[in-house]
Amino acid sequence: MQLGALSRDGRGVSRSVVFLIVAVVATALLGGCVERQPPAPSATPAQPLPSPKFRILMVIAPEDFRDEELFVPKAIFEEHGATVEIASTTAKPARGMLGAVVEPDVVIPDVTVGNFDAIVVVGGTGSMEYLWDDSDLHTLIRDAYDAGKVVAAICLSPVVLARAGVLEGKKATVFPSPEAIEELEKGGATYVDEEVVTAGNVITARDPESAEDFALTIWAALCNVSISTSA
Repeated sequence: MQLGALSRDGRGVSRSVVFLIVAVVATALLGGCVERQPPAPSATPAQPLPSPKFRILMVIAPEDFRDEELFVPKAIFEEHGATVEIASTTAKPARGMLGAVVEPDVVIPDVTVGNFDAIVVVGGTGSMEYLWDDSDLHTLIRDAYDAGKVVAAICLSPVVLARAGVLEGKKATVFPSPEAIEELEKGGATYVDEEVVTAGNVITARDPESAEDFALTIWAALCNVSISTSA
């Protein structure tokens, strides 16, 4: 009786051992399959948003515009991907104070405000003679300002903005000649002797040495306007 029981117990133990071995082997095989599975693909990194494609109109006098006040901002705008067009009072080639010759893309009366995101008026002594009293340019500036576009001028040309009526109650700068400062104040502006001044969507700059900061300030304003408009 005891030997029979022992024999039966032995068979039971043998079956248990076999089952245990099979379980271990199966687990190992399954584990190996799991380990050989390729890792889950990582999430696709977020792609940067494309830069806005701005269109900028730069206005110059037909004679004696300030060369670097045109070319320095223009280069910066184009490096950032903007399209730049040049307007003047005539379609004839314009000549800068330092000798550059530029052929305008459009005459001021033919400009469509809706085609541009910013209007930038270049300075130079020719601004006094050809741009300060240009009624078509005044209308263009007012229309752009009313549409919420960036309106900017440098050197002697902030006077154009003053005569167009968009500097009322705003701080602004201009080339520090007594006549230019007086004209700025006649237009309701508060003159400040700084390189670049921003007042809402209006940007003014003092002189040729301010050209780079002027351009970068305009670009920053354009990007903010674009973000707030699309939000």
